[in-house]
Amino acid sequence: MPQIIPIRDLKNTSDISERCHQSHEPIFVTKNGYGDMVVMSIETFERTMAMHEVYRKLEEAEEDLRQGRTISAEDSLRGLREKYGL
Repeated sequence: MPQIIPIRDLKNTSDISERCHQSHEPIFVTKNGYGDMVVMSIETFERTMAMHEVYRKLEEAEEDLRQGRTISAEDSLRGLREKYGL
């Protein structure tokens, strides 16, 4: 469940840091009752960015399939064997 805190709670930085590291999730910060910022640990940020990269590569692969930019597994293996002299 997402953590949502008011912006005034950012005064206690060590508590926010601890909560970020314990939850492994972003903390949503509100200002005047509306979403304003997101705070997260470096580990959570890096994991999020890594997943974003995986999704981006999957989208590229799906586009390759739609455009017919594919080769058979046999041709792929043959090319690898030729490239590496196997």
